[in-house]
Amino acid sequence: MTMADLTIMGAGVFGLALAFVAARRGALVRVIEKRAPGAGSSGGLVGALAPHVPENWNPKKAMQFDALRGAVAFWADVAACGGVDPGYARLGRVQPVDEGKLDLAHERAAQARDLWQGFAAWQVLRADSAPGLPLQAPSGWVIHDTLSARLHPRRACAALVAALDQLGAQIETGDAPPERGRVVWATGYEGLEALSADLGRGVGTGVKGQSVLLSLPCPDAPQIFSEGVHIVPHADGTIAIGSTSERDFDDPIQTDKQCDVLLEKARTLCPALRGAPELTRWAGVRPRAMSRAPLMGAWPGRAEQFIFNGGFKIGFAMAPALSEIMADLVLDGKNDIPPSFELTLS
Repeated sequence: MTMADLTIMGAGVFGLALAFVAARRGALVRVIEKRAPGAGSSGGLVGALAPHVPENWNPKKAMQFDALRGAVAFWADVAACGGVDPGYARLGRVQPVDEGKLDLAHERAAQARDLWQGFAAWQVLRADSAPGLPLQAPSGWVIHDTLSARLHPRRACAALVAALDQLGAQIETGDAPPERGRVVWATGYEGLEALSADLGRGVGTGVKGQSVLLSLPCPDAPQIFSEGVHIVPHADGTIAIGSTSERDFDDPIQTDKQCDVLLEKARTLCPALRGAPELTRWAGVRPRAMSRAPLMGAWPGRAEQFIFNGGFKIGFAMAPALSEIMADLVLDGKNDIPPSFELTLS
C-alpha cells in the first residue's frame, strides 16, 4: 500500500473535514477510525450552527463569523463531490427576548449591522410575526438572526465519507497509527484524556449530552433557542431537541430521564411539539478542552504528530475553517492557528 501523505486518527467531523480539505489539495489521505465514521459525538442529532452574540467583538468571534459565512460553500462542495446531501441550510434562528432585555436586543441588532458586514441580520420582531413554528415569548418579542444554520450531523458525516471516497482517500477501521509519516489525532474526548496523560496535566475531558428526535415536517423553519434548549428542524421532516451537558456520568451512551426534562422544556417553549411523535433518543460524549475552544497544533515531544480536537458545541460550525488552518500547518508548515486555540507545553 502506498504510504499516505497524511494519516488522520478519528473520523468525527474534525477528522473527516480535515481529510476532505487535504484531499482537495491533492494529498494522499488515510483516515483510521476505531469504531465507524461519526460514531462519537459527531453522530448526534442536533446540528445547530449558531453565532456568538454580536457584541464585545474579538478574534474568536470574528473567526466564527467567517466560518459560518463560509459554511455554505464548504458543504455545497462536499455534497457535489460525493453526491450525498449533508442537510445544510442557513435558515436562521428565533429566540425569545427575556423580560427587561428588549433594549439590549435592539443594541445588539445595531452592532450586528456593523459586525456582520451586511451578510446577515439580527432583528427584533414581535413574537406573532416571527417566522417558523410559534413559540412562547412572555415579553412579546423575539430575536430573529439570519446567520444561524443547521445541518444533519449524521448526514454530514456520511456526505464527507462519500466525498472522500470520490477523492481516493482511504477510511479504515482500527486504532493503530502508522510507524512513520504525519499523523493528526482527532479522536474526541478519549483523545483529550490520552493527551492529558501524556503531558501530565489536564487539557480537556468529555461532557455527555443527550438529545431527542421528533417527527414534525417543517424543513424550511428556522431553529429555536432559549435557555439552553435547541429546537432544530431538519430537511428530512424531523426535529431535533438538544441537549443536556453532564460532566458526571456513568454510561456515556445511555439515555435517561434527563431527556424527559429536556423534551418538556422544548414543548413548553414550542407547544406545536406536543403532538409530534418521538422517533429516537441519543447520548454521547463531546470533547471539551479546558478553555472550551478548539485545541490544535503539534503534539509536544512527538515529531510529525498533531492534535485537532476540542471545539465544545461548536465543532460542526468551525470544522470547515479550522480544517483549512490545520491543513496549512500539517501539509505546508504554515502556522496560522489562533493563539487561544494552539496547544502548548504550558
